[in-house]
Amino acid sequence: MKENLSEVARLMEQISLEYQAAQRGLAGLAYGTAQHQFITTRMENMCNIQEELQQLVGKQEATKLAAEAIDRAEMMKGSI
Repeated sequence: MKENLSEVARLMEQISLEYQAAQRGLAGLAYGTAQHQFITTRMENMCNIQEELQQLVGKQEATKLAAEAIDRAEMMKGSI
């Protein structure tokens, strides 16, 4: 069980990092197609990670955990 908890924590951290990267992409120096592709890739990565979470904890819990990871990323953004 402990192994699953650390895997869940790792996946939540990955979601948070992908979200932060997408947010930076909005304000980054790249414009147009490059910027759009960067953000799209980050969002696709978040979806893939959430699917991994679903395998561990189920769909409803994975959705809740992903939202918590994004909320945490938003709070970190505000403290920088």
